[in-house]
Amino acid sequence: MNFTKMNGLGNDFIVVVADQLPENASELAIAYCDRHFGIGADGLVFILPSEEADYRMRIMNSDGSEAEQCGNAIRCVAKYVYDQQMVSSEQVSIETIGAGVQNVQITAENGTAKTVRVDMGKPILEGLKVPTTIDQETVVNQDIEVDGQTYQFTAVSMGNPHAVIYVDDAVQFDLHQWGPKLETHPMFPNKINVEFATVKSRDYVDMRVWERGAGPTLACGTGACATLVSSVLNGHTDRAATVSLKGGDLFIEWSEEDGHVYMTGPAETVFTGTV
Repeated sequence: MNFTKMNGLGNDFIVVVADQLPENASELAIAYCDRHFGIGADGLVFILPSEEADYRMRIMNSDGSEAEQCGNAIRCVAKYVYDQQMVSSEQVSIETIGAGVQNVQITAENGTAKTVRVDMGKPILEGLKVPTTIDQETVVNQDIEVDGQTYQFTAVSMGNPHAVIYVDDAVQFDLHQWGPKLETHPMFPNKINVEFATVKSRDYVDMRVWERGAGPTLACGTGACATLVSSVLNGHTDRAATVSLKGGDLFIEWSEEDGHVYMTGPAETVFTGTV
């Protein structure tokens, strides 16, 4: 199997072009994503044919579970198909299982994609649709208790579920202690991605993430989008802000005109190989 190792702000993926999703995709993800005995990655991404878009994307997490959507992965896929001349335009459409068809604008230099702006669609805010167990139109600043500690979270789905929690210092926050407990909390029937955020100004937020099925990663595109939406709902930021992750920065906009969230950031190719 030929593959390309790529990353979006350090959130790294094994990217494979295929005619169809292999039946053993979960097993392949577990084996190949292992950083000691495999290639090493946060996820295994398949670029597949699509009847609705230029291409279809399927993402298997490092634990073998499937992610409905991934903002860093979609930027990598868009860069891959552009750089490999699988599309002829800087406008690319990618089909996802969680957020439908998403439109991508590539900015290229010397024939390669440098930055990628993704229309991530409208956020889902209804509690049961995120999903959480809370039947409310929005779940904002909701108490959640774990191991005797109470946090407040805001629930947002960007095609995959997120809980955004504001803390005093996201950069130093202990992800390993609290991330897995919150990910699997009974309040989240499909588990959840957890973002720990610290608002620095109206247009700048520090964020660290515990990703469902992958653990701590250097960046999460959908998580950055959820963080911006949450910060607007809580009155912390304006509708456009830089979300700073461990692997770098993403610029996120929540448009008042169409209600869509737009994410702009880089994607990089690391190496190619055969396994």
